[in-house]
Amino acid sequence: MTLLSRIIIHLILQLMQHISKFLNIFLLAFIFILSGVNIGAQEDDTLLWRAALGGSVIGHPIAEVNSVVVITDGGNLRSYSSEGRLLWDYFARGRLSPFLSRTREGTSYISRTNGILIAVNRSGRELWQINMGSPLIHPVLIGWDGRLFIFTQDRISCITAAGFPLWTRNLEKNIILEPFLDVTGGIILVMEDGEIRRFSPYGSYVSFVLIERERQEIPVAASSVILPERGASVILLHENRQIEIIYLAPDSAEEAYGISLRGILELPSIPFATTGISVAGSNITGREDQAAVLFRDGRVGIISFGRREILWTAASHAREADLRAISSTGDYKLLFDERGVYLLTKTGVSSFDLNGNRLWNMSLSERATAPALGDDGILFSGGNDWLLYAHFAETRARPRQSLLFGEEARGTYGLWNFRPSSPAYYMTFNEAEIIRRLDVISRAIQSGNIGTNETEYALWLMEIAGIYVVNPVLIRQAPISVFYRVEALRLLAFIGSRESIAFLVNIFNRDPDPNVRAAAARTIGRIGVDPEGLAITTFSNAVFPPSPLTDEVILTAIAESTGALCRFSGPPLSETGVRILASLTTPERPPLTRRQALREITSF
Repeated sequence: MTLLSRIIIHLILQLMQHISKFLNIFLLAFIFILSGVNIGAQEDDTLLWRAALGGSVIGHPIAEVNSVVVITDGGNLRSYSSEGRLLWDYFARGRLSPFLSRTREGTSYISRTNGILIAVNRSGRELWQINMGSPLIHPVLIGWDGRLFIFTQDRISCITAAGFPLWTRNLEKNIILEPFLDVTGGIILVMEDGEIRRFSPYGSYVSFVLIERERQEIPVAASSVILPERGASVILLHENRQIEIIYLAPDSAEEAYGISLRGILELPSIPFATTGISVAGSNITGREDQAAVLFRDGRVGIISFGRREILWTAASHAREADLRAISSTGDYKLLFDERGVYLLTKTGVSSFDLNGNRLWNMSLSERATAPALGDDGILFSGGNDWLLYAHFAETRARPRQSLLFGEEARGTYGLWNFRPSSPAYYMTFNEAEIIRRLDVISRAIQSGNIGTNETEYALWLMEIAGIYVVNPVLIRQAPISVFYRVEALRLLAFIGSRESIAFLVNIFNRDPDPNVRAAAARTIGRIGVDPEGLAITTFSNAVFPPSPLTDEVILTAIAESTGALCRFSGPPLSETGVRILASLTTPERPPLTRRQALREITSF
């Protein structure tokens, strides 16, 4: 080998050594960067996972039944499981307002900034859109029976879960505190001039002004409790540390939404001006007279209005300067349930037991909004870095009434607890009167403003449709024809709610006429909700052995209703629903039923 060849080989070897060192350094640096990320995550041993959102979180996330939903500024509504799996991603085709609400069935309600209200089911499927005419100013408030109360700049509107309008009322004033349901199911609004309005679920309202003072004091917080002596009451907390209490009228019909007394509560002065209040969760027994309170200096406490004393106060992670910034926007959460009291802000979380003992604190890097705490103890928060974080906050999971749905409403409106008149009552019906009243109700529904007539209309329609539900003796001589019973059921679909499902299932099971039974099934599908699975179980029993139905009219209606329930409520109803529909497509089923079942399956 020549000298030149040796020199070339030596240079090549030297070059390869330098390249190898460079690659090693590059590889070590790359590993260090990656390990730096991992170490950063491990420094917070509560961090379970994080997910890229593609935008910043706006509004408060909502955690429910092992999942969380978040709105991003790109116009998306996204849902993740507690394990970090993306369940679905809905694009709203426009900018979204930061207001998010979610029902116990898992349906989310969001609004574009142009006032388009959108319902998205728990599978990410759009159910309907409604143009409210102007942007929302507060999150949708969900009534006990699933009806929706929507607040725009100058109006309050009420619609059913299926999107059918019930009533609209002009407000003519600004709302200064976030609306809430009182303990009887009425809606409390605090107006800009200190007027308090209490709406019934059916659109009637009473208003009153605060006690006359030299200078009108506007409440800084409000809640509703049940006092041992007075019953349902509304509590108003003022900047001047006074507590005003409004004793609500006895619970009877429309009077349930009136006022019986009001006055200043005799209770020791609150030591610090209040910025927030939260009523006790519905699962807490024996604490209906209590509320958790957030003070402006960062303290958290519980006030017993029945005992007229502050039970305890404790310092939280929040500081007075931070609270001044967030109190005007309401960008915090104060939770009060059987586990204790939680204060959640963009900078951290403080947790206390019901006796005021600190359980834990968690500091967060500056988040976009206040986080959400799930019933399983997982904390979800969205950062300004376009990431969703999930932290393991605590091991104390809330006891669940259902593994499939969220927390039940605090009460029921009782409208659908059907108690028909005596059998002789039905004999007073005449065809001309039935036709007239059906037309009146149909016109009211078309106008979208049923309002205070809702209870009267619903009860009368139930009388017509439910003639055999508790009066089977009339089976031999029907005083009301099938045509009118079917029409009554059709109209009930426009005002029905989750509370009406049991009544409709009863008609499906007990009415002797197949057309009426089919109409009851279709009405359930148009209402769209079946939170306890009562209807879907009834349909399953009608389709599968040991007593399957063979009537084509009823089976076709079951297929139509089952498809609607699956589309509206999604899982877990869809698991049983798909089995029902698959069975209805088999050759031994009637032809019309097979075609309808195939259409429903195709729509998925």
